[in-house]
Amino acid sequence: MEHLIALVQQYGLGLVFINVLALQAGLPLPAYPVLIVAGAYAATGGSPLWQLVSVGIAAALVADTGWYTAGRRFGMRILGLLCRVSLTHAGIRRQRNFGPASMLFAKFVPGFASVATALAGALRLNYLKFLLFDAGGAGLWVGVAVTLGYVFRDAIGGVVNTLSSLGRYGVMVVIAGFVAWIVFKWWRRYRFIKQLRMDRVSVDELREMMKGNAVQALVDVRSAITQAGTGKIPGARAIDMQNIAAGFEGMPVDGEVIVYCACPNEATAVKVAQRLQKLGFKRIRPLLGGIDAWIDAGFEVER
Repeated sequence: MEHLIALVQQYGLGLVFINVLALQAGLPLPAYPVLIVAGAYAATGGSPLWQLVSVGIAAALVADTGWYTAGRRFGMRILGLLCRVSLTHAGIRRQRNFGPASMLFAKFVPGFASVATALAGALRLNYLKFLLFDAGGAGLWVGVAVTLGYVFRDAIGGVVNTLSSLGRYGVMVVIAGFVAWIVFKWWRRYRFIKQLRMDRVSVDELREMMKGNAVQALVDVRSAITQAGTGKIPGARAIDMQNIAAGFEGMPVDGEVIVYCACPNEATAVKVAQRLQKLGFKRIRPLLGGIDAWIDAGFEVER
C-alpha cells in the first residue's frame, strides 16, 4: 500500500491513465483501488478531482475506441474474441440489453464494457454519438471512485496507516489480495468451461437433422440486435431469456431441442440448455461453434 501511495504521489495522473487504459483494454487489472487512493490524495494536495476524472475519461475513450474500431471491422464476430479472452461471460449474456444509453452504466458491470463498445462498432453506431455516451459512462464510473476516495479519505488513511505499520507484510497483504482476485476469476471461468462439456451437435449434423425433420425446436438465444446483424438459421425461434419456460410452454419434453448463440464456446446456449433440463426436457444440445460456424459452412440464413 505504501508503494501504491508513493506511485499515486509521484505519477498521479499518469498512473490513473495507464491503469484505466489497461483495464478497459481487457487486462485483469482493477482500477478502483488506484482511483480511490488518488481521490483521497486529492484532498491533501494531489491532483484535483476534475483532472482525475478527465484523465480517466481520456484513457477509457482510447481503449474503448479500439474495441469500437474492432467491432466496425469484424462485425458480430468480435463477440467470439471477447468470449475467448474474457474472464467473465456476464457481458456476453447482457449484450441483449445493449443500446447507446447502456454505455452509461456498462463499466459498472464486469465484462459488459468491452462488449457494449464492440457492439456499438459492429452495429455502426455514429462515432460522435458513441463518444458522447461512452464519455458519459466513463465519467460516471471514474467519478464515483475518486469521489469515494475524497469523501472517505480518513477511513482510507486508517487502512494505509495500518498496512504501513505492518511494513513488508502490508505489501504482502495487498499482493495476496490481488492474486486471490485473479485466482477467483480464473476459477469461475474454469467452472464455466466445465459446464460446456455437453453433447454438442455440429452444423453438418444439424443440417441433416433439419432435412429429416428431426428437430423439434431450433432456438436462437441471441438478442434481436445480433440476429438483425447476422441473420438467423431458417426456422429458428427467439425466446425471452428472462422467461424461458413461457417460450416452451406446451411443447413435448422428449423431442430434440437445439440451441445456439454467437459465442464460439456456446456460452449462452449452454446456460439455456441447463435451464431447459431443469424444466424436464430430455434432449437439449448446443450448436458447436454457434451461428458463426453455420455461416462459415456456407449455409443459408434468414433475416
